[in-house]
Amino acid sequence: MPKQERGLGRGLDALFAGAMEEDDANRIVEVGIKEIVARADQPRRKFEEEALQELAESLREHGVLQPLLVRKHGKRYEIVAGERRWRAAEIAGIEKVPVIVKEIDDIEAAEISLIENLQREDLSLTEEARAYRQMIDRYGYTQELLGKKLGKSRTHVTNTLRIMNLPDGVLLLLDEGKISGGHARALLALGSAEQQMTVAQEIVEKGLSVRTIEEKARQKKSSRTIRTVEVIQLPDTSDPARKRSPEILELEERMQERWGTRVEIKPAPGQGGKVLISYYNDEDLNRLLELLGLE
Repeated sequence: MPKQERGLGRGLDALFAGAMEEDDANRIVEVGIKEIVARADQPRRKFEEEALQELAESLREHGVLQPLLVRKHGKRYEIVAGERRWRAAEIAGIEKVPVIVKEIDDIEAAEISLIENLQREDLSLTEEARAYRQMIDRYGYTQELLGKKLGKSRTHVTNTLRIMNLPDGVLLLLDEGKISGGHARALLALGSAEQQMTVAQEIVEKGLSVRTIEEKARQKKSSRTIRTVEVIQLPDTSDPARKRSPEILELEERMQERWGTRVEIKPAPGQGGKVLISYYNDEDLNRLLELLGLE
């Protein structure tokens, strides 16, 4: 289980500063570029070649100014933070780079690697989602704890993880930048993987907007048989049933606009009644629960 007392909110700068205050083994040293290996489960999988070349040119001129954070890995050193600098240094033909060597366990190494990429906004949506899933599956994090560790809301973690429900073909298009994160989120509401893949290909071929995909999803929802969940039961009395007033109808309309689904307010005899919220599938139900603060 993850160690809840460890907080990464202090940021990477504090980690490097802390290393400088420790014994000589943790101070900055120079290590041969060939003695360093990348982490197998580094969150970022795609490194833009053009950006690496630009960084390599900068390193040729100025050198590697910020040390890599590494840990011992057999006879070599494994990168915890700084893989992009390491790759660029290799392109630049630099033989040795400055590193800080720290004793770091697997959980903290995964945390730091993820934090570094998120702070620098280097991760794609799919890379971020895969990293979250790894932290949950491998290290036993809850979504709430992961959000606290990363300075993200639990809702952000939940919504990011849902991207992994899309078929692999759609995720590939997202990785390649052929569809956006907004497109991907809209595709989640389409239901079947076959529909999601078909519409994703239409996005690429026809340049469809996110709004268009959202409208497609709404149209598909309206053609399905819907289920209704009773979410609020108010006490009733033996008084005669009341007619639906203009105020009730207006309130229904406002709630439907807010939640994106059919809402029906049913006054019962007396002062009570029911509010019925309709949903179309499990994904839609989860969306509603999140909006209601129940997930």
